[in-house]
Order: sequence, then C-alpha cells, then structure tokens
Amino acid sequence: MSERFINPVVRDVPPSGIRRFFDIAGTMQGAISLGVGEPDFVTPYHIRDAAIRSLEDGQTQYTANRGILSLRREIGIYLENRFSLSYDPEKEILVTVGGSEGIDLALRVCVTPGCEVLIPDPGYVSYCPCVTLAGGVPVPVRTFAEDDFRVTAQSLEAAITPRTKALIFPYPNNPTGGVMEEQYLSAIADVCKKHDLLVITDEIYAELTYSGKHVSIASLPGMRERTVYLNGFSKAFAMTGWRMGYACGPKCIIDMMNKIHQYTIMCAPRQGQVAAEEALRRGREDGYRDVITMRRSYDQRRHLMLNAFREMGLECFEPRGAFYCFPKVSHLGKTSEEFCTELLQQYKVVCVPGGAFGPSGEGHMRCCYATDIRLLEKAFDRMKQYIDTISGGNNA
Repeated sequence: MSERFINPVVRDVPPSGIRRFFDIAGTMQGAISLGVGEPDFVTPYHIRDAAIRSLEDGQTQYTANRGILSLRREIGIYLENRFSLSYDPEKEILVTVGGSEGIDLALRVCVTPGCEVLIPDPGYVSYCPCVTLAGGVPVPVRTFAEDDFRVTAQSLEAAITPRTKALIFPYPNNPTGGVMEEQYLSAIADVCKKHDLLVITDEIYAELTYSGKHVSIASLPGMRERTVYLNGFSKAFAMTGWRMGYACGPKCIIDMMNKIHQYTIMCAPRQGQVAAEEALRRGREDGYRDVITMRRSYDQRRHLMLNAFREMGLECFEPRGAFYCFPKVSHLGKTSEEFCTELLQQYKVVCVPGGAFGPSGEGHMRCCYATDIRLLEKAFDRMKQYIDTISGGNNA
C-alpha cells in the first residue's frame, strides 16, 4: 500500500553495484575486499589531531554555507600551485560533503528535464543515477582499452544531439585507471566549445597519476567559464570517512549550487573542514609528503596486481591513474556478474563486476589495489585457484 507514495524515478534507479558486493562481503568471515575504492592508509596523524584540537577548543558551531573561508583560500592556493587553476575563494569555491555532493549539486543546477548528459562508459556508478534523478538523460560514450580508455573527440561528436547539454569528465578514471594527456584534452575541449557544452570534471584522483603530471581540462583556453571543477580529500589524503570535497567554477553556477546546498546540507561538518585545511596547509609546507608517500605505495601495488593478472592469463590494461585494475574475464565463459559472484561465494574475494560501471564494462571486473600487500597476495592465490577451476588449469 505504502509503495504508491514512492517516486517511480527513484524506485527505478538501481542500487550501487559496488556497495552490494561490499555489503555481502561484510557478512563473510575471512573475505578479502578489493571492491570498495578506499585507501588502506589511516588519515595522517596531524590531520586527525587538528580536528581533535578543534573539538577540545569548542569549535562545534555551523560554518558559512560555502565553507570556512580560510579553507577555501587554502583550496585556491592548492589548485593554483598543483594544477594552474585560479578561483576566487569568496565567490567561486564551495565546500561540499564529499565529491559526491558536488556531482549532485552541479547536475541539479545545470540539468533541465529531458536534456542529455554525456558520460564516459565505463564510468563511476553514481553518474547515470544522478543525471536521472536531476531529470536528465544519461548518454554513455563508449571507451576502449585500445584507446587507453580515453574519450575521443570522434566518439564525443557522434554522441552529441540538439538536446546535449553537458559532459561529465572523470579523469583519472574510475574504474579503468585511464588518464587524459593534454593533447587529447585539447581535442575534447574543442568539441565542447564547438557545441557549447558544460563540462563537469571530476578530478578526485588527480594526485594519483603515475606517469607525467595531471592536467585539468579547466586549465585549457576557453574552458574555465564552461567547467565545474570537482575534487576532494578522500583519495589523495586518505580521508574517505570525513566526506570532504569542493566544487569550483563560474560564480553564477557556484551561487546556484550553494543555494541548494544551504537548503539541504547547511554546511559541511566543521571538524572535517578543519582537518581538510590542515591537510592542505601542511601539504603546502612540506611538499605534500603524505600524498607522495601514499602514491609511491599505490604505484608499487599497481605493478604487483598488473603482473599477477597477466600471470593468471587475464588481459589487463595498464592503469596510469587512480588505484584500480580492470582486467578482462569474458574469455572464461562467464558474465562479469557470474564471475565476481562465484569468486566471492567460493573463494571469498570481493571484486566489482564491470557491468556495474556501464554496458562497456561487461566482461571486466574492477579490483582496487589500495590494499595491504599480504592481502593482495592471498587474493591473487585465491583468484588463480578459481580461474584454474573454471578453465581446466589451462589459462596461463
């Protein structure tokens, strides 16, 4: 009876394929999770200590809707120093509850009913549902391993219609680990300017780039005024549970994002903001030592996982960003859902079916290497046993 009160748009949005496998694993003793994209590092002590001191000092009140101004100033300095991006802390930066709120706010502000939003496929699981919930139509733009999972100008052009309004642009990419070098970004930027598209660029993995320096599409000529830049602290600073992110862009868009933010959230938690400010200030002072240490560790494990998959006979694109591998399993005669379900149920290893990230992800699985090396090695042994079982031991 009560189901008649439910919005059918919400009802028809599928649950997260990532969280579903994570929740199942939580009930299994001895399961090894390569599923959730979360650093295995604890937030550095000096960041935690700053939040603790703020509590001891009685800093428990609301902050400005846009976030503490000193934090927004540190965000501005960080973006200028690291990625050559310039934003006014008072007018063009909004502190959000994780990067996820920034995605939702940007889409709700800019999407009108029926307009189309282009999304690289495979892509992060929340993009399509957020577009749908904002009243828009998500349009997948397929990417391929032979193109290093980059969106190409040709594929973008082919997907554009008179109803296309925006492009979600997430690089380094989750789940593939693909990156976009400047020469490829320039071609994408030209298409966006030609068709007057808004770009929502999700750069949460910007610090986790393993070859060359990350370049933001917002830094290219003519793109700043048509780009909403999203980032946060979860991945680079090992602060997933703090839920701290930020959005930057033209004042008119940030003002409207703040309008929704002030009615639905009020402000990001004060202690999280204090911690985020400490992360950036100390990072600026010590050359981002914490970030570099973690990135080096991920890079070591990236090679370890890539080599392990190749020894198992799994074709795997070499990820150049984020902390995921996206090997193919289609040759083993099972869907990615079947493969990951059996791997979890029989061998207690959690990976995410590639189909959770869009149609182009089918036949792959996403594995996070931000995991203790000893657990990774155990997981590889279990995977090999499973693969040998279904392939008759002739896979390598």
